[in-house]
Amino acid sequence: MSVSSTGRIETANASRYLQQLCKHWAHKFEVTFDESQGTVPFPNGALARLSADPEGLTIAVDAPGPEALERMKTVIVEHLDRFAFREAPLTADWN
Repeated sequence: MSVSSTGRIETANASRYLQQLCKHWAHKFEVTFDESQGTVPFPNGALARLSADPEGLTIAVDAPGPEALERMKTVIVEHLDRFAFREAPLTADWN
């Protein structure tokens, strides 16, 4: 059963964080990205799609199940917090 959730982080640095996150994971996964969009396929079957605009970062996560979804949401925000240490902790509003 595939599940999904979309989160939003309000930040003026969304493009920078998107690119840092994608470059970080590009060492391990088949990541595609530019300054406004990124896609990260994870080995557990989860997929993260990131979208940056001037007001913030939108993160859409599809996962093979509820536990994987919650884990991926945590992993993504923890990684973003490391890159955004000046703004951390970032708050993602998930739906």
